[in-house]
Amino acid sequence: MNTKITDLEPKIVWKYFEELTKIPRPSKKEHKVAAYLIDFAEKHKLDYKQDEVGNVLITRPAAKGFENRKTVCLQSHMDMVCEKNTDKDFDFEKDPIQTYVDGEWLTADGTTLGADDGIGVATSLAILSSKDIKHGEVECLFTVDEETGLSGAF
Repeated sequence: MNTKITDLEPKIVWKYFEELTKIPRPSKKEHKVAAYLIDFAEKHKLDYKQDEVGNVLITRPAAKGFENRKTVCLQSHMDMVCEKNTDKDFDFEKDPIQTYVDGEWLTADGTTLGADDGIGVATSLAILSSKDIKHGEVECLFTVDEETGLSGAF
């Protein structure tokens, strides 16, 4: 049996990572992944903001009984390094990343995987959607253009 990305644990993190692999997200062209994050916030009835640069902030209120805890902010970036093998026909502005599990490693077929920082985004989404984690207020900041200029961070 071939292991798939959806077989990996924790399943919720890999579910979100798989969704991210289907969204083109080169630096300076993060509008599709930003729309995905906003849609996520709306589906989960979470507050969100988007600034003029394109960064998205999603806030989850504190769990009952944890309202007096300090707010925690988790930051990750939406864009990815876009490199491919010379013999690979692939358009990072249109094509989904083709992933496969190779032993203990998740990798991509002839392209970069986008784990930097797709895994950070996926982990933040898993935390935001969890019903089991007891926490104070959580803010997840998703920035743009980390790979080519850090303009979202600035």
